[in-house]
Amino acid sequence: MASLITTKAIMSHHHVLSSTRITTLCSEKAIDNQQRKTKLQVSHRFFSRRRISGIATAVINSASPVPEKETVEDERRCHVAWTSVQQEKWEGELTVQGKIPTWLNGTYLRNGPGLWNIGDHDFRHLFDGYSTLVKLEFEDGRIFSGHRLLESDAYKAAKKHKKLCYREFSETPKPSRSNFKNLFSGVGEIVKLFSGESLTDNANTGVVRLGDGRVMCLTETQKGSILVDHDTLETIGKFKYDDGLCDHMIHSAHPIVTETEMWTLIPDLVKPGYRVVKMEAGSNKREVVGRVKCRSGSWGPGWVHSFAVTENYVVIPEMPLRYSVRNLLRAEPTPLYKFEWCPNDGAFVHIMSKHTGEIVASVEVPAYVTFHFINAYEEDENGEGKATVIIADCCEHNADTRILDMLRLHTLRSSHGDDVLPDARIGRFRIPLDGSKYGKLETAVEAEKHGRAMDMCSINPLYLGLKYRYVYACSAKRPCNFPNALSKVDIVKKKVKIWHEHGIIPSEPFFVPRPGATQEDDGVVISIVSEENGGSYAILLDGSSFKEIARAKFPYGLPYGLHGCWIPKN
Repeated sequence: MASLITTKAIMSHHHVLSSTRITTLCSEKAIDNQQRKTKLQVSHRFFSRRRISGIATAVINSASPVPEKETVEDERRCHVAWTSVQQEKWEGELTVQGKIPTWLNGTYLRNGPGLWNIGDHDFRHLFDGYSTLVKLEFEDGRIFSGHRLLESDAYKAAKKHKKLCYREFSETPKPSRSNFKNLFSGVGEIVKLFSGESLTDNANTGVVRLGDGRVMCLTETQKGSILVDHDTLETIGKFKYDDGLCDHMIHSAHPIVTETEMWTLIPDLVKPGYRVVKMEAGSNKREVVGRVKCRSGSWGPGWVHSFAVTENYVVIPEMPLRYSVRNLLRAEPTPLYKFEWCPNDGAFVHIMSKHTGEIVASVEVPAYVTFHFINAYEEDENGEGKATVIIADCCEHNADTRILDMLRLHTLRSSHGDDVLPDARIGRFRIPLDGSKYGKLETAVEAEKHGRAMDMCSINPLYLGLKYRYVYACSAKRPCNFPNALSKVDIVKKKVKIWHEHGIIPSEPFFVPRPGATQEDDGVVISIVSEENGGSYAILLDGSSFKEIARAKFPYGLPYGLHGCWIPKN
């Protein structure tokens, strides 16, 4: 891979306003061989706004000679969304085109994988990459930005030893030559796996602001709960749970956080089921509210990447895509990685009372595959002041497990422009509370309206657990191999507004409500966009009209990211 970086910088007293054009080329042959070579042409050094210590010089400023790119026939473009960050950390002010609303003062943080190689080893899957935090700090119409790799134990060990040291989503550390033929080494690996010792703490999935103001990065391993400083992006250290629940090793990557509490699910791999736990703001102790036993006959519980809550209930999904101990033990991944698809065992949704831990409904539903729930609420169909049904919406992939393997980096890099993205929709569960055995799963809005792609969603947080109307999500303008547009979906009137530019890969559109607003869509939508030409920029859209308000270009290309959070200035 070769990169051409041309930078024009205008320096002021504390910062530099930069416009950068980055063009990245990848050959399919180079991807297959997992070889990358880079040529940098830098006309000016970057100078950062000095708010993070030791960032003044970045890797891209290096004057060291770099090998020339080999001439390769049939070169094809590789999108910057799937390339690693070129430096460990950077900070500076971005030039704003347009006008930032005066009320928007605070920090948007985005987490996601940003480094997909270590030493001479290249990762397979999007979810393997080491966590990279990106911030957009809004202050009086200006944007101060930066990124920094999270200092997890997994990343620090890999950096020190120049090799993979912990189990990532699709990757397993290679055994040393001394242990390769040792019969006992296999037993040792099993012990390390089930004790959690070999599992990663690479918290590359989400980032949340707890009710007491602490900011935590997360992934699906409990040890991957890591506190960070949202201003400097420095890693503070592990979040130390003050309870006896860490022996279960994994949890939902997406807890539900309010100003007063945090809810999450802890899957039980030994006795298939889920613990529903709650942690009060300011505490490190989770309390078990109740437990759900899986209804299927499978050995593992269904994967639970996310879930939903209403005012009074917790919505617990039990997908046919189940954790597989057999696949966890494999040195090389299957197309379903650590899961297996068990449609004959049934698909279920359970409803638990937040107050008593009682299971008030447990219904069978059509098979489904979802990474992300959108929202849920209670509905009184009889007008008697009592909930009779739970409505739960999710980004549903039509029970098609191919989506997991479509996120291999080779596939993402080599199929850009091909129409290979599996279809997705807004799936709406209707879960009756009258003791019925079955629930419904329907399509909330015609999928063609959002390009048959739907994921990475957000809503107005003031409507969490309540009846709502608007969903902001990543969607598609076909043909594509990955969501390449942003959508505002009106699930009441069944209408969709789409924002799209050619050659882009946008990350999760995050909605920030205007203080004091009375309309659900009165606010702004923030997303970070990777460009086909190698650049990237932050985009702000009006939450109502879904038209562009402002954008700010980064002085370098940023890879694709996953989930974010908003931290008000005060």
